[in-house]
Parts: sequence; C-alpha cells; structure tokens
Amino acid sequence: MIEGLFIVLEGVDGAGTTTHTRLLADALRARGLPITTTREPSDGPVGVMIRQILSGRLVVPGISGPRPSSWSTMALLFAADRLDHVEATITPNLMDGVTVISDRYVHSSVAYQSVTGGGDADTIAWVRAINQHARRPDLTIVLDVEPAEAERRRAARSVTREIYDDAELQAQLGAFYRAIDEHFPDERLVHVDATRPVEDVARDVAHHVAVLRGEA
Repeated sequence: MIEGLFIVLEGVDGAGTTTHTRLLADALRARGLPITTTREPSDGPVGVMIRQILSGRLVVPGISGPRPSSWSTMALLFAADRLDHVEATITPNLMDGVTVISDRYVHSSVAYQSVTGGGDADTIAWVRAINQHARRPDLTIVLDVEPAEAERRRAARSVTREIYDDAELQAQLGAFYRAIDEHFPDERLVHVDATRPVEDVARDVAHHVAVLRGEA
C-alpha cells in the first residue's frame, strides 16, 4: 500500500490554519481521497495538559504568585506531545494510505518556544534538537498574515485568551514565520498570503497540494 501524504498548515494565531485545514480536507475528500485532520497540541494526554496551560487553568508556583510554565518546560511538553502524536495518530494513518493534514506541527515549537526563549541561535538549535525524531512533513504551508490583521481576527473570536495572545509577541512570531524557511532548509515549505479572502487562500493552498501530488 502506498503511504498517505503528511501535510502541515502553519502560521501565527489568526492566520487561518484551522479554517484552511478544514477547507483543504473538504476539497480532497470531495475527490474521494482518504483524509484525516489533526492538530497540535494534540488530543492526547500531554496535549490536553498543554491546552490547560495555554488557557491558564494549569499554573506553577512563582515568586510573585502562580504563573504559566517556563518556555523550556513548554518546549519539552510540546516535543513529548508531538512524538506521542506521531506514534498514535500520524504514522498509523499514513501507513494505511490516509493523507494526514495537521493544524500546526514542529514549526510552531521552533517559532513559539524560540521567540519566547529569547530567539538566540542556541535556543533555536535546542528546540530543533528535541524535535529531531519527529517525522518530517511532505509539505508545510505557512499562512502569512500582517500582525494587525491577525490581531483583528483574534479579537473577533469568542474564545478565552491564551498565554501567547500578546500582540507584541504575535508580531515577533509573524516575523519569525516569514523567515522560517531558514530553519528548515531540507523541507518542502511554501508561503501563502493569508491576508486575502478565504476562497483565494484556499485556492492557493489546494494548488500547492496538487503540485505535491504531481497534478499541477
């Protein structure tokens, strides 16, 4: 049996990764292709704990009171969740010939934990090292969006703010994502301008997948 493809959508909060994961999956299913979607943090045990930290429901003691876990702890938790995610969900589906589309993956760790950890070369190298055994995607699509537009989208969502929702941090992350190719030189990674209407972005995302499949 031919293995399925592993496709990842990436970008800052508000870039539209969740929307375009769904739209891409719908478009491929409409063509009769076996598809499954997933996300990170995953729905596994470590992923559930991470989501509690992100929402502020799980904190650790600090000198001035309860606080979120440190960037390094978060990096290790994300790496542990990722390896569990690969073993429990991604690899079994790929081996069954199912194409897996993931809303975020290792690139998010390199972006978020590197930026929150200071962004120096040693930090980036360490985050990459603890994720070195995670399976590489066949294609990563980075949705680029201007910081002001991403902030507007986040503000419009009726969800609880998370620890990474700070506007200045998200602007730094946006800059990091625009240059993220530098940190994954051996991967197939493309950028799509996500400031445009959803249907235009979805068309470009589908085009890049068609190229990957040898159909364009």
